[in-house]
Amino acid sequence: MSYLAVAPEFLTSAATELSKIGSAVTAAHTAAAVPTTVVVAAAEDEVSAAVASLFSGHGQHFQVLNAQAAAFHAQFVRALSGAGGAYATAEAASANPLQALTSAAQTAGQFEIFGRPLFGNGTNGASGTGQAGGPGGWLFGNGGNGGSGAAGQPGGAGGSAFLFGNGGDGGTGGAGITGGTGITGGTGGNGGAGGAGGLLFGTGGTGGAGGIGGDGGTGASGGSGAVGGNGGTGGMGGNGGLLGAGGAGGQGGGGGNGGTGATGNAGNGGTGGLGGNGGAGGGGGGSLGGSTGANGNGGDGGDGGTGGSTSFTGAVSGSGGNGGTGGSGSTGGNGGDGGMGGAASFIGAIGGTGGDGGAGGTGFTGGNGGTGGDGGGGTLTTTSGAIAGGGGGGGGAGGAGAHGGSGGAGGTGGVAEIINPGSGLDVTSTGGGGGQGGSHNFVALGGDGGGGGGGGAVNVGVNSITGGVGGTGGSGLGAPNHGGYGGTGGTVAGNAAGAIDAAGGGGGGGGTGLFSGGGTGGTGGAATTIPGGAGGAGGTSFLGGTVGDSGTGSGGGTPGQGGSVEPVVSSGGGGGGGSAVVMSVGDGTATGGTGGNGQ
Repeated sequence: MSYLAVAPEFLTSAATELSKIGSAVTAAHTAAAVPTTVVVAAAEDEVSAAVASLFSGHGQHFQVLNAQAAAFHAQFVRALSGAGGAYATAEAASANPLQALTSAAQTAGQFEIFGRPLFGNGTNGASGTGQAGGPGGWLFGNGGNGGSGAAGQPGGAGGSAFLFGNGGDGGTGGAGITGGTGITGGTGGNGGAGGAGGLLFGTGGTGGAGGIGGDGGTGASGGSGAVGGNGGTGGMGGNGGLLGAGGAGGQGGGGGNGGTGATGNAGNGGTGGLGGNGGAGGGGGGSLGGSTGANGNGGDGGDGGTGGSTSFTGAVSGSGGNGGTGGSGSTGGNGGDGGMGGAASFIGAIGGTGGDGGAGGTGFTGGNGGTGGDGGGGTLTTTSGAIAGGGGGGGGAGGAGAHGGSGGAGGTGGVAEIINPGSGLDVTSTGGGGGQGGSHNFVALGGDGGGGGGGGAVNVGVNSITGGVGGTGGSGLGAPNHGGYGGTGGTVAGNAAGAIDAAGGGGGGGGTGLFSGGGTGGTGGAATTIPGGAGGAGGTSFLGGTVGDSGTGSGGGTPGQGGSVEPVVSSGGGGGGGSAVVMSVGDGTATGGTGGNGQ
């Protein structure tokens, strides 16, 4: 069957143009009729009369043919014009029935049975409401996406398809509310579940990501900072249809950061708040005939809060908060970093110890452990006095998995410094470096964390003080096992008004990495310009680590000893010893911190 497409307005326009052409030709023929049909003889002889009669006859015959052509042209114009009118009439007559058919089809598509249209995509949930996505059509149509959740509330579930179509994605969980003074941060909302794909064909929707935990509030009146909120769990992936894959699970939300400890105006500074734990990743959706969706990754743990400072004589600044644990998932979340210890700024004060790094989350690939927080520094402007830095926090253990995560590095010990503007004195000692964590393992365990470095110490006059001790690294085996040991702080003591002494902290020991590289020990702290001892190298597969170097002594100062190593496969190296210097020989003592043992 052949098909013809006709535009009536084009036919009408063509008929008009042809009519104009016919009128112009007729006028030309009329003007030429008399000169060509009545030819006057050139002379009165018989030959001239015969020639004139011949041409007149041809002219008359042409006029007869012209009349016939004009009649045919007029008939063709009438036929063309009539056809255009006929097509226009037919089109106008069919308009109403076709419009009715179109309206009926649209109405059928919008017709809902049990809240689901015959075909068409579902509506998306509004943002910030946690509203679920609308369902797709009974025959064809994708489910709508779920709306994101309000603060701390879950995201909406994705809408489902029925026969053909993909499930909608789940909405993101709302972020947790930030805590006020002394108040814990709010938990992040869970991600919405992905919608199911069509029974015959369609993939499941992706689960929504969990909301981030709210940060903890600042400590009140010398108190500890509040704990950060935990991250929300990722939503489950939607199930796939007969010929569709399941949806991936949602990412777990990160934990909130711990609050800062309050300043100790009449005593010790407040401890920093703990970081919130990361949320677990959502599970992947199943499928009747397709592949199963991937599980979501775990959220990272929140960082610990900074310890509160102090300016009170003989007080200790607040310790940093520990980092939160990473959430579990296909890949475990990384542990949060430890918070920095609080600063010290008065005679006899010691900086706060850094918080420990959080452990990595478990998963097919374990998350990495968090880094230990640095020790708080001590700075003093005086003509006589002593001050010291705090020890660095221990690194967190790597998460367990088919591929275990790496252990976190230990934090650096705090710096100690005394300035006397009148005499131009500026004496400084640094804290020991943190030991590196053990590398990721190709077995079920994560690497051990490195130990934190010890704090430096300085003295001018008849005073004595010892820097803070570094924290011990976490172990992939769990308690009571441990990672690298922390270095000890430097010790100074003056016995005369002119005594000037400085001692660096010991470096932290490296962590073990079974069947992979152990962590290198941290470098010992420097005393003024005298560098501390280098940390020992971590062991490689089936080989143990090496002992750290001792520090250097000057003017009667006793160098710190390098750390030893445990007889463990791929153990970490020992930390380097801190250097020590007695600038006014015989007026005091200085002993560098001892490096931590590798584990």
